[in-house]
Amino acid sequence: MAVVQQSKNQGVAKLDSRPQGESLWVDAWRRLRRNRMAVLGLFIIIAALLVAALAPVLAPKAPDKQVLADNNSAPRWVTQLFPSMRPRDEGGYVPINDAYPIGADGLGRDLLSRIIFGTRVSLAVAFIGPLSAMLVGIPFGLVAGYLGGRADNIMMRFVDIMYAFPTLLLIILLMAFFRSSTAQNAPGTFAYELGRLDAAMGGMLFIAVGVGFTSWMGLARLVRGQILSVREKEYIEAARSMGVGTRGIMFRHMLPNILGPIIVAETLTIPTYISYEAFLSFIGLGVQAPTASWGGMIAEGARNITSYPSQAIFPAVALFLIMFAFNFLGDGLRDALDPRMRGVD
Repeated sequence: MAVVQQSKNQGVAKLDSRPQGESLWVDAWRRLRRNRMAVLGLFIIIAALLVAALAPVLAPKAPDKQVLADNNSAPRWVTQLFPSMRPRDEGGYVPINDAYPIGADGLGRDLLSRIIFGTRVSLAVAFIGPLSAMLVGIPFGLVAGYLGGRADNIMMRFVDIMYAFPTLLLIILLMAFFRSSTAQNAPGTFAYELGRLDAAMGGMLFIAVGVGFTSWMGLARLVRGQILSVREKEYIEAARSMGVGTRGIMFRHMLPNILGPIIVAETLTIPTYISYEAFLSFIGLGVQAPTASWGGMIAEGARNITSYPSQAIFPAVALFLIMFAFNFLGDGLRDALDPRMRGVD
């Protein structure tokens, strides 16, 4: 009898010790942690967010403070890193000044401080794009894919028309029109007030408007395609048979099951948004001086890259790191959230 009771107890213990089910998100996080490059990218992004948030504390100097007597100066280690930059005390032309951790630009502004504050601009653009895309693209694609038929056809033709507006060209036209007309318009007019708001935002307004106006179309197409693939699934039919309304089916049953591709797509698109701002600032149509921007710093440093390569290379490295961090994270998320990879080590 005792043996039977012991065996029963052992059986109960075995039943109680069964492993619990693992959700898709827990499994995806486990896979993501195994991807070293994705974890490295995530670490760089978190570090960049902290730098942007703590920029006033971390920056050794004000980013717009000019000391003309210290223009183009650099610490000695920078001249050793770039042999073409010969110090003055060695018969060269570069003034040595260790008060600037990585040197000063042509106007005597601290390069490190400007790179730190430039993180804010790049990350702002990096999150404006996905936020705009999700606010507009997800509902648009959900409705188009769920309704189908004539409504889907009309909505997708509208998306095709919107694709006729290239993001860069739209931003350039907005800036060329409003920035050039601000000085000509009387105070109180719409164009004048927009120009003032753009100036108060350091030149970020029209970049945000242009990116937000054009970033949602690709996501809308993706969501629509995903909805078309899941709307006839068994669990959707079961929800309909249980009396779940249209809104509940779309947002409680369909949307959670297509979040994986959405997250991956937007993560991989973030470097494109960052490159928009960097390119516009490089050609002088991005953020306005003295707001620090990596693209603007690269443009300023490129003018003297032969004599002072550090002024262009250091902000270029910062831009390189943040763009590749999002690329690495996006690739890792794609592998982690791909259902075909589940159960495969």
